[in-house]
Amino acid sequence: MSNTRCAWAGDNTLYRAYHDEEWGVPLHDDRALFEFLILEGAQAGLSWITILKKRAAYRAAFYDFDAARIACYGADKIESLLQDAGIVRNRLKVQAAVTNAQKFLAVQQEFGSFDAFIWRFVDGTPRQNRWRSLAQVPVKTAESDAMSRELVRRGFKFVGSTICYAYMQAIGMVNDHTTDCFRYSELQRTD
Repeated sequence: MSNTRCAWAGDNTLYRAYHDEEWGVPLHDDRALFEFLILEGAQAGLSWITILKKRAAYRAAFYDFDAARIACYGADKIESLLQDAGIVRNRLKVQAAVTNAQKFLAVQQEFGSFDAFIWRFVDGTPRQNRWRSLAQVPVKTAESDAMSRELVRRGFKFVGSTICYAYMQAIGMVNDHTTDCFRYSELQRTD
C-alpha cells in the first residue's frame, strides 16, 4: 500500500490522523453529522488544525454534540461558553451552534433523521471525484450551493456554500482525496 497522502495532511500528526481515519469517510450517524456541522461553522475564517486542536474542548462544552441539550442553551450558558478558552469564543458562532441545534432537531422531526435530509444533495451516494492535485479541488459546487440555500432557508447559520462543501468533504459526501493518495482508492464506491 502506498503511504502517499493528500498534500494538505502535511507532517502534523493530528492532521494526518484526521486525514487517514475520518476525512471523506461516509458518515450516517446524526450525532457525528451534527458535530461536523458545528465544527465546520466554527472553522469559518480559521484553519482546520485550530478546530482539530479544540475538538475535545468542543465535545466537553457541547455535551458531545447532543443537539437536544444544545438547543436549550440560554443566554447564561452562551456567556459561559464565551469564557471557555478551549473553543472559538466568537459570539455569532456560539449562538449559531444553538440555533443550528434547534434547526437540526426540526429537520430530524421532518425527515426522520438529519442523515436522510443531508444525503439527498448527492442522491445518497458519495461523489467520486478524480482530482490529481489540490489545485483542482473546488471550494464549492452546485450541490454545496443547493445545500447552503436550503439550510439558510431553514434558518441555519454559518452554512455558506464554501462551508457546506467542506462539510461534504468531511462527511464523505464527496471523495476529494487526490488520486495519488492511498485513501482515494480505499474510499471509492464499490458497486
